[in-house]
Amino acid sequence: MSRIDFALWDAVGGYGGGNEPMADVYDRHIRLAQEIEAAGWHSYFVIEHQNSPLGRITAPTVFLTAVARATSRLRIGAMMWQLPFYHPLRLAQEVAMLDQLSRGRVEFGTGIGVHEHEFIRWGVDYYQRAAIAGEVLELVKRAWTQDEVTFEGKYFKFDEAIPQPKPFQQPHPPIWAAVHSDAAIEFAAKGNYHVSQNLDTDAVIARKFDLYRKVWREQNHPGPMPRIFLQRQVHVAETDEQAHAEARQYLVAREGGAVPVGGGPIEKTRIGWGSNARGMGRDSERPDDKARGETMRLARESYDYNLENGLAVVGSPQTVIRVLEASRKKIGYDIFCTNHKIGRMPADLVSNSIRLFSKHVVPAFK
Repeated sequence: MSRIDFALWDAVGGYGGGNEPMADVYDRHIRLAQEIEAAGWHSYFVIEHQNSPLGRITAPTVFLTAVARATSRLRIGAMMWQLPFYHPLRLAQEVAMLDQLSRGRVEFGTGIGVHEHEFIRWGVDYYQRAAIAGEVLELVKRAWTQDEVTFEGKYFKFDEAIPQPKPFQQPHPPIWAAVHSDAAIEFAAKGNYHVSQNLDTDAVIARKFDLYRKVWREQNHPGPMPRIFLQRQVHVAETDEQAHAEARQYLVAREGGAVPVGGGPIEKTRIGWGSNARGMGRDSERPDDKARGETMRLARESYDYNLENGLAVVGSPQTVIRVLEASRKKIGYDIFCTNHKIGRMPADLVSNSIRLFSKHVVPAFK
C-alpha cells in the first residue's frame, strides 16, 4: 500500500448532546483525540461555525489548546478558522500561542465561510468575506514573520503593531486553504498553500486537484509540493452488509449530508438560512456552487449516489482499504480525513467505526 496520513474530523457537539453538559462533551472529544493519537493517526481537526447547530467549536483555538495539552504527537488544527470573523493580529497571536503550547503541532486551516446567516447575525458583509479574509491572512503571515506590523488596507489598519509570540514552527505553521471553486484552487496554488476539499464528487475533485498541481508548477515555487487533503464521510463495521445496514438511514437524510443546509433549528429563526434556501445568498446561483448544491441534493436522496461518487466510504475494513487505495490513485491526495459522525448516527456505531478504522485501516497505509 502507498502511504496515506489519516486525520479525524470531529464534529464536536453536532446534532447530539441533548441536555448533556458541554463540559462533558468537550472532555469526551478530548479523550477521542488521545485515542486516535495512540492508534497512530496523523492529525485531528475541528471546524468553526458561528450561530450554528453544526457543532460547538465557536473558539477553535481554546478547544485545541485543551487537546494539545492532553496529547503529545497528534497534529491539531481547524479546517477551517473562518477568517472574516477575526481581528487578524489577535488570531495570529492565539494560533502562535497554540503552536507554542503544542510544541509545533498546529495545522492552520483557513477559509471564508459559506453560510450567509452566520454573517448576517454578526453584522459582517457576506459578499465581502473573500476580500476581508485576504487581508486577515496577509496580516497573520506578517505577524508570524515580522517584528512589527504596519499596514493600511480596506478593512484593517495597524501602526507599528508588535505581535507576540511567534510560532514554534518556523517560519510558521502549515497554512491550508479549504477551497471549492476553481478560482479558490488557483489562489491556493499561487499562494503555495496546502489544499483541502470535501464536498464534490471524486471525479470533480480529481479535476480540481489536477488544476491545483498544474497552477502550482507554473508558479515555480521552491521546495516540495504542498499537501493535498480529502475529507469524506466514513462508516466501518465488521462486514460490508452490517456497515451498509448501519449507515444507510443516517447517510440518506437531510442532516446526514456533508454540509446539511435547510431545515433544523436555523430554519425556525427569524433570519433563517439567509436570503436563499441553499444558505449561500446570491452565491447559491453561481455555476460551481449550484452544481455542488445539486450534488448535495442527490446525496441526501440516494444512498448509492454517495458510494458511487466517493462522497461516502462504507464497508468492512478490507473494503475500505480497497476503496481508499483506488481513490488515492485517482485523486492524488496524501492526507485522508474521516468524518465518522454521520448525521444522527448513535455514538456506539460511531465509536465502533473509528475503532475498526484505527485497528485495520490506519496500519495498512503506513
